[in-house]
Amino acid sequence: MTGARTGAGPLAGVRVADFSRVLAGPYATMLLAEMGAEVIKVEHPGHGDDSRAWGPPHAGGEAAYYLSANRGKRGVALDVKHPEGREVARRLCAGADVVIENFRPGVAARLGLDEETVRRANPSVVYCSIRGYGGEDRPGFDATIQGESGFMHITGEDTPTKAGVAIIDVLSGLNAAVAILGALYRRATCGEGERVEVSLLNSALSGLVNVAQSALVSGAEPARYGNAHPTVVPYQTFAASDGWFVVAAGNDRLFRALCDAVGRPDLGADARFATNGDRVRNRDLLIPELSALFATRPAAEWTALLDEAGVPVGRIRGVLEALRATEGATFQVEHPTAGTLDMVRTGFSLASVPADRKIAAPPLLGQHTREVLAELGFDAAGIARLEEAGVVRQAAG
Repeated sequence: MTGARTGAGPLAGVRVADFSRVLAGPYATMLLAEMGAEVIKVEHPGHGDDSRAWGPPHAGGEAAYYLSANRGKRGVALDVKHPEGREVARRLCAGADVVIENFRPGVAARLGLDEETVRRANPSVVYCSIRGYGGEDRPGFDATIQGESGFMHITGEDTPTKAGVAIIDVLSGLNAAVAILGALYRRATCGEGERVEVSLLNSALSGLVNVAQSALVSGAEPARYGNAHPTVVPYQTFAASDGWFVVAAGNDRLFRALCDAVGRPDLGADARFATNGDRVRNRDLLIPELSALFATRPAAEWTALLDEAGVPVGRIRGVLEALRATEGATFQVEHPTAGTLDMVRTGFSLASVPADRKIAAPPLLGQHTREVLAELGFDAAGIARLEEAGVVRQAAG
């Protein structure tokens, strides 16, 4: 590790040099920061991370998209294409425990930031590359990967539909974070570095889980079921008299409990629906019966009845509604231009990381440039010269 464990969390003392942009890489490094790592985010001094331009909406001049995946980091604005910028980047990599990048294939080598070059100065580094299609020199974006992986093929009703969030980027970020944690453990136990490779396409394919396995077992392309489930019935949305709700009766006991709760024990006793396999085969008979019944009363009544019966059920909420209804879902940071900013918590917590700890807001472009360069051994005159040449940038204020 680069230094003493002075921060909170299991990764305190771990330094991450983050050359990634948009979502998969920044999301991975944000998770590492949540666990206590020191993450230094490197961006182009002119335009920064691409996601800074992905708005509106904005808060304090910063795009919400960028804000979503970059808290807990320090920001350096650096032109890594400039010879002097490459020297700064090499110094940063030489002192890092983890280097993560998502350049297109071949770009890191041209910049002198490829694994081989970095490892010569830092033999035990954990070096993580995120690519769209592995070694293929093609730009990989979430939407195109959803299309090419089969994700869109199984999503939607009548036409292929992408998920409402960049789910492939999120999966790839999670995969990168998990693999980096494993590599850091290996580094801590045997002193050896590790190469981590993450592919958006492979992350998407592995994220298909049971759908992919069913396709391999059956030899047939999966059908598109919309808000229903291919192998569990009833497991889908239903329209009540005033809105939508979702039921997830995942086994035979829950199905019978559902039937009793809604006043249709006859459906639970019907041999055509006795087992989940029966219900899957006869969904076209069962679902119209339930749909007609559920349309007669408000969603709140049905969800209350089913919840009391122990049947998994939920009303369809809006995103803002869900965030406001879930205790502890959000927290606040103080941002230099946006002021007090609400942010969404990660999906895990660690006992070693206080829930009320202060988390740094997503950095402005170049907010910590001078600070980090000083730590790398550059004096004030040298930093001023780099700024004047446009190699680095310090945020105003």
